[in-house]
Amino acid sequence: MVIEVTNSGLYCPAGDFHIDPWKPVDRALITHGHADHARPGHARYLATDGTAPVMRHRLGAITLDTLPYGETRRIGGADVSFHPAGHVPGSAQIRVEVGGEVWVVSGDYKIEADGLSEPFEPLPCHGFVTECTFGLPVFDWAPQAVVAAEINAWWRANQAAGRFSLLGAYAFGKAQRLLSMLDPGTGPILTHGAVENTNDVLRAQGLRLPQTIRVTPGTLARDHPGALVLAPPSALSATWARRFRPAATGLASGWMRLRGVRRRRGADRGFVISDHADWSGLNRAIAETGAETVHVTHGYTDAFARWLREQGYDVRIVPAEFTGDSLDEDDTS
Repeated sequence: MVIEVTNSGLYCPAGDFHIDPWKPVDRALITHGHADHARPGHARYLATDGTAPVMRHRLGAITLDTLPYGETRRIGGADVSFHPAGHVPGSAQIRVEVGGEVWVVSGDYKIEADGLSEPFEPLPCHGFVTECTFGLPVFDWAPQAVVAAEINAWWRANQAAGRFSLLGAYAFGKAQRLLSMLDPGTGPILTHGAVENTNDVLRAQGLRLPQTIRVTPGTLARDHPGALVLAPPSALSATWARRFRPAATGLASGWMRLRGVRRRRGADRGFVISDHADWSGLNRAIAETGAETVHVTHGYTDAFARWLREQGYDVRIVPAEFTGDSLDEDDTS
């Protein structure tokens, strides 16, 4: 096997390395900087140039080497390269070739170009390890431009009614994508410290984002009438957000496609947008690899595996400790 499953995660015996391991290992290849994939405690890390700054911001002083997209490195008996996953800036699929057999580990990915992350690149392979966070037909994303129009219209309506607009999203990736979708001419954009800290890291890498204002203990709501406030979901129900009243609250997540999720989270509005592939995106990505063997992980693995078997694939379910797009995991570090 080019890739095996161990108690620590996905492992390549020929190269003696793990990919996104969830327990401390000697050498970890990391697909992207979200906390469920880039964990502390490994002796050595390898990631893309674009992922490295966020990892250093979150993990501190780690032994981290980098590799540009598309460049091959020989590690033991394996040839390794990183390729765009379209999930968040710097995110990668990891291609591993051993003795002429090619496997690709997707990490998290989406196939819609968002104008912020490096666009997803289909990779021909014999075996494909794919996430399936949203591996059910009900998950069907509208084009980004449609969702952007919905969010900006909601903001303008709240502004006209004298309300603040509190919008909840992951601090890394989703928040910056939403910022790139907002119309800054509508009013001021305020950010939670976790969001703004990540903005600082990504701006230093050359990412262009609209002007934002960090919310501090001294921030007065009356100084920013009609503002949109972007924060991790947990902050919307915390003391931190109480200064912004009256307010309407919104959540931006793929889980907003399911009835009841928005209501249970106490939000006024849900916007269906995710940095993971939807049902059609998953199927398209898998088909474009040409792989006959597919390993599915984190998400609706049982249902998605049954579907793929019906389509003629050799399928295995891979247990994982990834959380994917979870409203209960704010990823606020």
